[in-house]
Amino acid sequence: MPTRIARSEWSGGLQDGAGRVELASSGMGTYDVSFPRRTAEEAEGTTSPEELIAAAHSACFAMALSGAISAVGGTTRQLHVRAEVGLGPDPNGGFHLTHIDLTVRGEVDGLNEDSFVQAAEDAKANCPVSKALTGVPIHLDAALSA
Repeated sequence: MPTRIARSEWSGGLQDGAGRVELASSGMGTYDVSFPRRTAEEAEGTTSPEELIAAAHSACFAMALSGAISAVGGTTRQLHVRAEVGLGPDPNGGFHLTHIDLTVRGEVDGLNEDSFVQAAEDAKANCPVSKALTGVPIHLDAALSA
């Protein structure tokens, strides 16, 4: 199986410094990072480790859910996945990821609501990114689209 690479560069101190993160394996881009923007409500054109984790988790979960739906006889037409990753103070010092909220709405043939929710729970448990983030509470809100 492949290994993927990202690279980061940082200049300056935590509060006054800045950096860039590069998606090196895909060559899809280089993005600015900043600690003050990381901890602010508005990103203002920068990304953060939490946003990158959210992107990875939403993509991984969507793939895992599509596989789980197929495994129980359903057919995925469309999945809409949103991942929210929270950052907050760590009681032991510094910061930590406080939670991950996964929200998925699915357009699926061949499954009822209960079967879809169970497939989503299975995907949450078996997605490699979910497995890597076991120290963070992951909440799931799954439903078929109306």
